[in-house]
Amino acid sequence: MRTGAAARHHGYYHEAVRYDSDDELLAVAVPFLLDGVAAGEPTYVTVGERTGALVRSALPAGCGVEFLSAGDVYARPASAIRSYRELLTGQVAAGATQIRIIGEVPPTEFGATWDWWARYESAINHAYDDFPLWSMCAYDTRITPPAVLADVARTHPRFATADGRHVPSATWTPPTEYLRECRPVVPDPLQAEPPVVELTDPTAAEARAAVHKADRGQVRADDVDDLVVAVSETVTNALRHGRPPVRLRVWSGDDRIVATVRDGGDGPADPYCGLLPVGDGAPGGLGLWITYQSCSHVTWHRDDHGFTLRLTAGNPRVAG
Repeated sequence: MRTGAAARHHGYYHEAVRYDSDDELLAVAVPFLLDGVAAGEPTYVTVGERTGALVRSALPAGCGVEFLSAGDVYARPASAIRSYRELLTGQVAAGATQIRIIGEVPPTEFGATWDWWARYESAINHAYDDFPLWSMCAYDTRITPPAVLADVARTHPRFATADGRHVPSATWTPPTEYLRECRPVVPDPLQAEPPVVELTDPTAAEARAAVHKADRGQVRADDVDDLVVAVSETVTNALRHGRPPVRLRVWSGDDRIVATVRDGGDGPADPYCGLLPVGDGAPGGLGLWITYQSCSHVTWHRDDHGFTLRLTAGNPRVAG
């Protein structure tokens, strides 16, 4: 039996908490968490170190709330969805009729990498909807940019407030609509310079060699290996399912390697492609899902001339 504001809701009850003081956050979080424990519901906190210490200090010792590492869970959007789905599946199998989570996307993601976290916040409305989950996503308005807050309002159906209300978002946009929008991509400064390698219609082997050519030891070997596989898979998909020509460009920076793969097609039709494995056998779905979990950042752009995927290994948190 579900409790609280989600008592009559089927599936995922998704809220955001916009707060401008620590007290305001605690006024929402503490009752939410303690009520979950009192109802016998699995109750979790997945926030950063500062927020975690704040919430922990406001809860009674040994109250039963479990704290997860935000750094581990929110490493990458696709892996966060996979991790949470595994957690939720296990709790439902154990008999849970509702699970509560308060989470926090790391503020370090509010810059050049926010695009794929915005897509994450939208996609989870679908990805978690087969679970009795009630979650709150916390955003500190003192440090969250206005553009991010605008996306938060569009990707969360409602807001939880310090006075106990659950207010519908006036700009809520269903994920099937939001995820199909062509979002602006923050340019990587490396792309203003000539690429180290530029190839047209490369083979998978040539694509792998292009990444190795850009490797100067500035990125961990495991991350380079992951990028090699991701670029090879992306080029293969573009050759097989896109429209010619397929162009691969690779740049080498002091702390990252950036690759773009462009073809003349429209890109994947599934709006969740990359964030969730495509279950209907759609072309390229599984490869892109693996790519989203192995690269430091993946972004895409669709225009009148085709579809471009940009893959980064190393530090993607740079601004143009």
